[in-house]
Amino acid sequence: MKHVHYLEVEGRRVEEAGAKGVMIRTVIGEADKAPNFHMRVISFEERGATPNHSHPWEHEVFILKGEGSVEVEGKTAPLKPGDVVFVPPGSQHCFQSANGMEML
Repeated sequence: MKHVHYLEVEGRRVEEAGAKGVMIRTVIGEADKAPNFHMRVISFEERGATPNHSHPWEHEVFILKGEGSVEVEGKTAPLKPGDVVFVPPGSQHCFQSANGMEML
């Protein structure tokens, strides 16, 4: 069993081209011997953004706080606390924060 507060987990700044003001904390991942699922808390500064990218796995996202938007395959949707987003595998996508945002 693992039991920690998420702020006890060291964050990693996203440094890829197109990223701005984003930190990822992998609270459950490979180091925990989790073969099928990784849980990450992603924190955005005001006007922070992930690069527009794609990969072979899906995202299931829950907005914890703040506001922003998500773009998937050219379609944009606003985000607020309590919103849920599914990004299918292989889809071009990016997230942007308006006033700071945190998502799981």
